[in-house]
Amino acid sequence: MQVIFLQDVKNVGKKGQIKNVPDGYARNFLLARKLATVATPSSLAGVKQEEDKKKLQAALGKQTVQKLATAIEGKKFILKARAKDGKLFGSITAKDINKEIKKAGFDIPEKAIAADHIKDLGEKKVTISLDFGIKAEIILMVDPA
Repeated sequence: MQVIFLQDVKNVGKKGQIKNVPDGYARNFLLARKLATVATPSSLAGVKQEEDKKKLQAALGKQTVQKLATAIEGKKFILKARAKDGKLFGSITAKDINKEIKKAGFDIPEKAIAADHIKDLGEKKVTISLDFGIKAEIILMVDPA
């Protein structure tokens, strides 16, 4: 019997998946517990339509991330920090960089910023790893306060 899973079933199928299972297993377990529904032509069309909608949303999301990456690529951000003899008192973290980026109007998650603790003055290149494997590089100027 062909069924469409309504929920994930361990070692059997995932939500939205269409799969052939034994008739008794389908009737006595999957359908009885409302874990799956019988695959009819109309329900198969609904699943196909749902997959198309997800693909479209993923494509739009990737396009949005790509626009963000091109907008921020090569931008220069200036951070002021207390320092003596070229060394900082403390360090600059991804959180500090994220605050400066947000001030400029870009919404980037903090965990996307791949920067070690910066402990000296000068110009640094910082890589930002966005969704869909898209990366952008910004220039960070650390100046004395």
